[in-house]
Amino acid sequence: MKLSALLAGIAFATSTAAFGAAPAFDIDRIDRDVQTLSSDAFEGRAPGTAGETKTVDFIVAQMKAAGLQPGNGDSWTQDVPLLKSDIVGQPALSLTVGGTARKLTQGEEIAVRAALTGQTSVAIADAPLVFAGYGVKAPERGWDDFKGADLKGKIMVVLVNDPDFGGGPKAGVGGDFGGKAMTYYGRWTYKYEEAARQGAAGVLVIHEYEPASYGWATVKNSNTNTMFDIVRQNPSAEHTGMEGWIQRDLAVELFKAAGLDFEAMKEAAKRKDFTPVPLKATLSAVYDVKPETIVSKNILGRLPGKTRPDETVIYSGHWDHLGVGAPDATGDTIYNGARDNASGIAMILELARAFKAAPPTDRSLVFLAVTAEEKGLLGSTYYGANPVYPLATTAGVINMDSTIGMGAAKDFTISGTAKLGLLDLLVAEGRKLNRVYSPDARVEAGGFYRSDHFPFAKVGVPAVSFGTGRDLVEGGVARAEALANTFTRDSYHQPSDEWSADWDLSGVGPDMTLLYNVGRALADSRDWPEWSPDSEFRAERDRTAAARKK
Repeated sequence: MKLSALLAGIAFATSTAAFGAAPAFDIDRIDRDVQTLSSDAFEGRAPGTAGETKTVDFIVAQMKAAGLQPGNGDSWTQDVPLLKSDIVGQPALSLTVGGTARKLTQGEEIAVRAALTGQTSVAIADAPLVFAGYGVKAPERGWDDFKGADLKGKIMVVLVNDPDFGGGPKAGVGGDFGGKAMTYYGRWTYKYEEAARQGAAGVLVIHEYEPASYGWATVKNSNTNTMFDIVRQNPSAEHTGMEGWIQRDLAVELFKAAGLDFEAMKEAAKRKDFTPVPLKATLSAVYDVKPETIVSKNILGRLPGKTRPDETVIYSGHWDHLGVGAPDATGDTIYNGARDNASGIAMILELARAFKAAPPTDRSLVFLAVTAEEKGLLGSTYYGANPVYPLATTAGVINMDSTIGMGAAKDFTISGTAKLGLLDLLVAEGRKLNRVYSPDARVEAGGFYRSDHFPFAKVGVPAVSFGTGRDLVEGGVARAEALANTFTRDSYHQPSDEWSADWDLSGVGPDMTLLYNVGRALADSRDWPEWSPDSEFRAERDRTAAARKK
């Protein structure tokens, strides 16, 4: 064990001893589990591959060894049917501007995804490009970027994020989307859905680092490999045949060729009176697609409650990553996903061992490792639609994603700024350990909509995604920001997200203690955390209130 981790272990053991709350945790075992799950032998843990089989077998074996019970009746897994889709060969992509055709290279200026409509080919010939601002139609906010424009047969070009990005409302500009914090309208998933509703032939999101919160390498690696979706009755209602991203520099060229200034049009898109603008260019795209239906797995282990076993507390995290993809500059093709999210799964397994070794909780505990998070939160979405345990009597979900990496912190956070009783409990337990809650520092990145707690929130279940602190014991906020920015730029969704013997594990013990204490308090409680009265998730939770009164 590294000295920093050992000292941290002493610190958290001393701290929790006063409260008699948390057991000891084996930090070295967590480290070994991360190393195993993110090794090349697991091939990047992509759904529907040999890497999935190895991953499921490993996690189930660890749950069995920990003394958990199968979490889905007699089974350790829940089948998750998925549409799997691959582009066959290299797509032929080109732009025509002013009568001159220009070839585009997949992964360079443009990144298109394999169609998720079930179609076996894409054949788009000279489809007109139309700039549709942020691509938002939000009647409840009095906002419509389309103004009745006919987009049938056309390619919708849109900005990433939502109209309030860039510091919140200005005089007469923006303000309808809550200021700095990204709404769901800012997510690329929404923009794809809206393009389908508008009847467009395709949609291209303009990539910019700040509003996207990640670099082009992340876009390329996430979009040019195998795509997945849940199996839908009418997939064309959610997806157009062509979905993808383009580089900002290419967008600037397109706007200039149309006699437009890109920055000026971005400002225009922040206003309610924006109307779609033709870009005087067309796109052609030809490529074959191989769709197939596979069955992936969510993994569940359970510790039944001693007095109220029909009530449930869930610890969740995603086991999947991007698998094998395009080589990086070193030639590495395996996207190991050590921090994202072997780290969260390793910590969930250690929490399971700790709870099994401790006196049983009143409510049942479920340890849920979901599939296909990287493809759009699909495993958790499927669970939300097909719950193994009733959502009405699920007291809360504590999600863990990318939880190791920067060291011990004086604070902690969650993804997004949602207000709910589960966060109040987290804050209260943190205070006992002399750790303070810091609100999400990058709400404009839309973190609330990018982790597996979100599908639970959509169906009303109180859920948070825990985040390590941003005020480090060594180096404070400045060092934390520098480390986070370096990871996002150099490793996020890249082959370099690998296990390292040099990781600073000093934050693992304190985080485990806090996570254990929150789960323990909730599982031994008779209370039901609620969403705030003004939350968009409150009505769905209230709908099942009678089941919690029994």
